[in-house]
Amino acid sequence: MSFRITSCHSPLATGVTLALFASLSIGVHAQESVEERLSALEQKLAEVEPHARGEQGFSFNTYARSGLLLNNEGKSAPGGPYLTPAGSVGGAVGRLGNEPDTYLEAILNYKTVADNGTKAHYRLMIADSTTSSNDWTAGDGALNVRQAYVEFSDLASFTGIFEDASIWAGKRFDRDNFDIHWLDSDFVFLAGTGAGIYDVTFSDSVRSNFSLYGRSFLDFPSDPDSTEGTSDTDNLVLTANNYFGNVQWMINGMSAADNDERVVGGVMEAADTGVNTMLAYHGDSFFGVSDGNFKAALLHGQGLGAEVKNIGADGNLHEDAASTRVAVYGTTRLSDSWRLAPMIMAETSKDRYVEGDEYQWLTINTRLANELSANFEMQYEASWQVMDLNAEGYEGRSDVDGDYARFTIAPTFKPQVGGFWNRPEIRVFASYSTWDDELNGFDGGDALGQEDFASSQWTFGTQMEIWF
Repeated sequence: MSFRITSCHSPLATGVTLALFASLSIGVHAQESVEERLSALEQKLAEVEPHARGEQGFSFNTYARSGLLLNNEGKSAPGGPYLTPAGSVGGAVGRLGNEPDTYLEAILNYKTVADNGTKAHYRLMIADSTTSSNDWTAGDGALNVRQAYVEFSDLASFTGIFEDASIWAGKRFDRDNFDIHWLDSDFVFLAGTGAGIYDVTFSDSVRSNFSLYGRSFLDFPSDPDSTEGTSDTDNLVLTANNYFGNVQWMINGMSAADNDERVVGGVMEAADTGVNTMLAYHGDSFFGVSDGNFKAALLHGQGLGAEVKNIGADGNLHEDAASTRVAVYGTTRLSDSWRLAPMIMAETSKDRYVEGDEYQWLTINTRLANELSANFEMQYEASWQVMDLNAEGYEGRSDVDGDYARFTIAPTFKPQVGGFWNRPEIRVFASYSTWDDELNGFDGGDALGQEDFASSQWTFGTQMEIWF
């Protein structure tokens, strides 16, 4: 901006002219100062906005629970979603009022965006678990790095079917695992150390993920006449996870070199290969009859794939092992103040660990909640499990046939009620469990095999749970 001063010989005119010039000069500088400040502010906002959206910088996530579980004599009581004999082969029975542990996940994230728009995400997850009630549990805790990986997305050089894809490498949980929270049981849990690519997109409704995970089995005896000589092996899991709209089809192939030399129950017949597949449907309503959601899955595996949930994690599976599992759950509202979440899960497996064994179990679980105020609700959970387990003497286990049932009532406080996924929660609870006496004889080392754990038990306690 420029100004021209006209020559004038009048003192008054000259003074007015100089004053006007000074005023205009101040105004110009003030305007430029405001513009500079606005420009600087816009630049700062542009720098901060990606951080506010979570696209850049550090962030923290967590899952944690901690509770006290007592019997009617005020002593610590056994518990956990897998405390029944069927729990040894994945048969969970429900977690509300049934967890005596402190478990936490501290998840640290760092995200950056390159000048070309490519995004990078580094994640570190540290977890710990203990059943001690002490404030210092370093001696009996289980501190562990559960995830450490890097993922790249929006890669500037990716085009075509890879335009929306992301790549990763490191130690991680698969992004597309999904679970039934009320049971503390995944539909499918794929994890380990490796690399993969997500969201190879073939059309608007068809995409695939591909990965290679490695898992390590513990050292094992390789000589049936001696336990001194040991060997180890890695299980490689090659995965194709395909989506067709709401339908998911997952297939896993496994190979663990030398695992057939493992001594299982005195017999060298462990699997060294396997296959596993899952067909699932992710519904966006409550089975088409009301608002909510549901998920259903059919899983089958053979050999190393016969552990159908925790993919590739069990090295003791027999070479002829075969398992089939079905799982269905959903959530909906019965009214403005009542919520319902029913589920059913069942599995049958044969030749699982030794030739001729057979494991069958069925779990039905329902969680119900009644919102009574902005911060308080009553939660209820009922579980019933029936099992027929023929272990054929594997690891000294006995054959059992019977059922287990539990009912829990849990007054619950929240910052804001409004859904099954709202956390944090503080609960107090009372649970009644009962089971057939025969189940006590399955394994002397499990909860039901303890002498002071009778076939009917009241338990009481308190728990917090949080995630964000």
